Amino acid sequence: MKNGIVRFAALYVFNVAVLLLIGLVSAGVSVGFHALWAAVILTLAALFVKPLLTGAFRKAAAKSAADRTKTGEKVVQYVLVYLVELLIWVAVVWLSGVRASGFWSYALPPLFLLFGWMIYDQVDDKLRAKAGELYDAVQGRVSGKKSASASAAAPAASATTEAREELHDGLTPEQRRMLDELG
Repeated sequence: MKNGIVRFAALYVFNVAVLLLIGLVSAGVSVGFHALWAAVILTLAALFVKPLLTGAFRKAAAKSAADRTKTGEKVVQYVLVYLVELLIWVAVVWLSGVRASGFWSYALPPLFLLFGWMIYDQVDDKLRAKAGELYDAVQGRVSGKKSASASAAAPAASATTEAREELHDGLTPEQRRMLDELG
């Protein structure tokens, strides 16, 4: 459950930023404070609907993939991803207070979402780690545990630390060093 909450929170914050950027850059798109609700829709779509739609589109494309080249395959993949993004963008506009008027206000934001999610995939691990730390800190405060007391405890002796490391892999520090030098 923690992983799901952390993933949702990290993607939500990122989606709010992308939606605000879309509102600033795209003519004919009005986002404003509706970005908060629209990001919920966008995040849920990214976590649940996007994988389902992508899988369905890929199955349909695989049936017609008789004699495609590698370049043609990439073009088809990008078109399919864009179509998924377009459907998600239409759902965001329809279900939230985001307003879009004109052809370009429907055609360009899915590209921004696509680029935004490509960037998100690159920084996903770091965002999840940071969100996980925040989640643990909040959960510690709510449950009454103090993380400061754990860090203020007396540091373990080096012999105890070495003994604990040996328990994990059965190797002494000298053996670990020798193996590291080999490989």
